[in-house]
Amino acid sequence: MTTRIDRRMAKLKAEGRPALVTYFMAGDPDYDTALAIMKALPGAGSDIIELGMPFSDPMADGPAIQAAGLRALKGGQTLAKTLKMASEFRAGDDETPIVLMGYYNPIYIYGVDRFLADAKASGIDGLIVVDLPPEMDEELCIPALKAGVNFIRLATPTTDDKRLPKVLENTSGFVYYVSMTGITGSALADTAKVSAAVTRIKGHTALPVCVGFGVKTAEQARVIGASADGVVVGTAIVNAIANVLGPKGEKTADPAEAVATLVSGLAQGVRSARLAAAE
Repeated sequence: MTTRIDRRMAKLKAEGRPALVTYFMAGDPDYDTALAIMKALPGAGSDIIELGMPFSDPMADGPAIQAAGLRALKGGQTLAKTLKMASEFRAGDDETPIVLMGYYNPIYIYGVDRFLADAKASGIDGLIVVDLPPEMDEELCIPALKAGVNFIRLATPTTDDKRLPKVLENTSGFVYYVSMTGITGSALADTAKVSAAVTRIKGHTALPVCVGFGVKTAEQARVIGASADGVVVGTAIVNAIANVLGPKGEKTADPAEAVATLVSGLAQGVRSARLAAAE
């Protein structure tokens, strides 16, 4: 199978630059605003969109993404509405890959077969489900691959060489390297250690390796992008949305514009990564 993710990563490799992968929470702060944010991302320089699935108990997420999920749930966002959002985005953009990221519980309740059929019909290209280990691949990973949807696995600093082959076994699209132990939005890990980890993972797989958790600035994106195949930014984007919301959730500025401005700067950092490395 070849997905939009595969095609996009191959295209960027040919161009000699890493991908900018942008995460935001579906339905934050409301459906229409979130859809406007999603539509603004490709034009601002996002290469792959990670669409968060709101969940009431997001154990791997830091305070910013937890708050975004709660805002979305309070606004009435559901998994069905998240798939609808992807479908509406697809009506105007058939190229940009979309990865759904979140937890298994909402998918399980929705029903795996129904979910995969609806996700595929909505233009979803990949899944990141953080609480499903490789030992549970029969639950969702294998059915997703059969449905033509990439299943992207997380590797962490504690994933040693003995564990890594198991983690990579049914992974497709790309490997998401979590640059630190802990929750999203923490401080960026030592970049030399990140580079070494990317090299180690590449020794086990031909898949692209994208690095996330902690990247907030264009300069950080540039440094990470020098060794990684992609740079994932989430908390900084979620904070850009929160920063233009008042105490009662009222918009003090346009969230889509705030996100586009941030992502544009990050994209410049990513695009200069290999140029700086070559100098």
